[in-house]
Amino acid sequence: MKDNSEEMFPVVDAEGNIIGAATRAECHGGSKLLHPVVHLHVFNSKGELYLQHRPAWKDIQPDKWDTAVGGHVDLGECAGDALKREAHEELGISDFTPEHIEQYVFESERERELVFVYKTVYDGEIAPSDELDGGRFWSMADIKANLGQGVFTPNFESEIERVKLIKE
Repeated sequence: MKDNSEEMFPVVDAEGNIIGAATRAECHGGSKLLHPVVHLHVFNSKGELYLQHRPAWKDIQPDKWDTAVGGHVDLGECAGDALKREAHEELGISDFTPEHIEQYVFESERERELVFVYKTVYDGEIAPSDELDGGRFWSMADIKANLGQGVFTPNFESEIERVKLIKE
């Protein structure tokens, strides 16, 4: 399995206004074209955070633990619709109430993303798709103990700090 390099993404400004379109390959190839993504942090009622394990075939951050749901907003799609689509595709969940936390621009060596961040509490069944290499709930203590150890994606580590998902 591999990502579709010809998939079309909207190109946006920092406020999320669409200013163009580009392929996944263009957006992830060092062009720094700003494209929107959604992240959903899934907590259970015990306060544990579900993380997905990224498969080795992913073009960005393979074999790392990451936000429960993360995906690109498709051309012609709003962030809320993308969030519901990605949550269903990646985890098989559709009956949840997302809470918008914030949006920010994330930049790595290869790309720039406008990240729409949401969280939810969900105690139902989670069925990770073959897009993922599984996943599990982590206690906040386990997450804290593994920060900076190369276990998580840099984006996840910076985001949990940014949106204060782990209380001191």
